[in-house]
Amino acid sequence: MFHAWSGESAVERARADELARLGYVAFAVDLYGKGVRGELLGDNSRLKAPLADDRKLLDRRIGAALEAGKRLGGVDPERVGAIGYCFGGLCALDLARSGAVGVRAVVSFHGILTAPPPPPVGPARVPIGAEVLVLHGYDDPMAPPNDVLALAAELSAHGATWELVAFGNTKHAFTFEGAQAPEKGLLFDARAARRSWAAAVQFLAETLA
Repeated sequence: MFHAWSGESAVERARADELARLGYVAFAVDLYGKGVRGELLGDNSRLKAPLADDRKLLDRRIGAALEAGKRLGGVDPERVGAIGYCFGGLCALDLARSGAVGVRAVVSFHGILTAPPPPPVGPARVPIGAEVLVLHGYDDPMAPPNDVLALAAELSAHGATWELVAFGNTKHAFTFEGAQAPEKGLLFDARAARRSWAAAVQFLAETLA
């Protein structure tokens, strides 16, 4: 489970607990490092930027998290799913883009959708073998319609099996109960939060069965 731009927090741990109650081995990833935390509703650009601006560095940390998760007791390394929120949604999508072995399912909740820049030389990106579920607020300023269309084209071009659920009149961070800043495009939506979680649970149950 990949965290939002504020860093690993009680929000992600609570969701990890929910997944554990469903029978999964749940691992809340910390991409920033011990003690490096922002504010849930603050400006955490200084924390996110070094990774978002260097997708190779981000890819290495995502890969390290995957390998650490695979080593946990009770984990089947051939049946791995990843979910992420906001910046973590980008991380989950980048894990799918990497074509990592054993990753069967990826879920993005109100994630950043932009693809990493293509390599200047070398082979094209690998096929996307993981199934992908994108749970998106249609009025999310962090992922405007053009980004949604670009992601759809990218996933199709790389042979992915993918689904998109877009919630109308719904902004960024719709699963975070403390998000109450519509002027910034951040707003909790209980209906979208409930329905997106139900969709993710069903998706994981099918893809990881």
